[in-house]
Amino acid sequence: MQIGQFTDTFYPIVDGVGRVVYNYATHLPRLGHECYVIAPMVNTGYRGGFPFDLVDFTGSSVPGSPQYKAGLAILDRHYHARIADVPLDVIHAHAPFSAGMEALRLTAKRDLPLVGSFHSKYYDDFYKATGREALAHLGVKFVVEFYERCDEVWAVSKSSAEVLRGYGYGGEIIVMENGTELHPLDPENAKRAAEHFSIPEGKPMLLYVGQMDWKKNILHILEAGALLHRQGLPFTLVLAGQGADAEAIRKKADALSISADTILTGHVSDAALLDGLYQRAELFVFPSLYDTFSLVLREAAAVGTPAVVTRGGSPAEAIADGENGFLAEDTPEDLARIIRHALADPAALRTVGEHAKESIPIGWEKVITCVAARYEALIERSRKGELKRRHDALRGILAERMREFQKQYETLRDSSKKC
Repeated sequence: MQIGQFTDTFYPIVDGVGRVVYNYATHLPRLGHECYVIAPMVNTGYRGGFPFDLVDFTGSSVPGSPQYKAGLAILDRHYHARIADVPLDVIHAHAPFSAGMEALRLTAKRDLPLVGSFHSKYYDDFYKATGREALAHLGVKFVVEFYERCDEVWAVSKSSAEVLRGYGYGGEIIVMENGTELHPLDPENAKRAAEHFSIPEGKPMLLYVGQMDWKKNILHILEAGALLHRQGLPFTLVLAGQGADAEAIRKKADALSISADTILTGHVSDAALLDGLYQRAELFVFPSLYDTFSLVLREAAAVGTPAVVTRGGSPAEAIADGENGFLAEDTPEDLARIIRHALADPAALRTVGEHAKESIPIGWEKVITCVAARYEALIERSRKGELKRRHDALRGILAERMREFQKQYETLRDSSKKC
């Protein structure tokens, strides 16, 4: 198969969606398939060593999130020349925006099957960006319309499927979980991480990995840390990642008098260092209610580090409380209570970590085998003509939108000439 993975975020931006796409595009070739990643251009020099082809189109920074890029592929002539020579059997869109629109265009033009994966709680993102419920609901309507035009819709967890249904999507949703890289532990990575980030010995380490963004419930981590500090419990809190709120998080840690016990690493691009942080931690603290799936929780579990997560959130789907992890209520007080309880018995905590390692991670190889089987079934349906009616309707919609776009472009061009 020749497969196109369409994403709005990709390396060197390493948010969850970008990492998922990277793993899809890395593991599918190991099964003998060809993979192409189509994304907005982030870094013209970041191309070497991939087992797939990166076909990017001109992108510009997203207001409020300069580390992300967005763009209109249809306006990039160089991209058009490259994508015209890319043979595809199936298209997989991992976001409904820039890359998703290009995925729809190619689906209609080439009559190819289209998979759409639902990864994020878009309403939360829209509301944070606009501060208005009406605009957030309008954005969600756009998202639902995108998934209604896909031939098959995947969600990364049961709860994320429920989120999409809550947005108004009424079609079939297939739960396709993400995988984890499973590899032998190297204790040297833990030593190297401790040295690199100056993590002190003799104190339990609490670890968070992810975006430095308040939407991840990081405030609860800091407030729980402040409670533990006042109770006299020694700890080192390591927050690994980058994001728009990094400086505000640093200032809040200082205001709560825990800055001496808190380390913000920034973006960790070295996989061995990140692996070392997971190994070095006694407990992985991830109270996010925003995430629809947690790659980082599974990465921690893969090295035997148990997690404490918020009861009712998507990451909690993998947790049996007290057996392979811990569940806390959505308050800093209960989060602090659970952390204190978990750290009180190191032997029991190690047992929980071993159970997490045995029960939570799923290797990418197993996931990608299922992914490839679904692609093949969808391609066969397309060859039989079962998707033709959907694609004909999509062509009509996109043609009308192209006419509107051309009309607006000509109006702007004529206006500029008059000026």
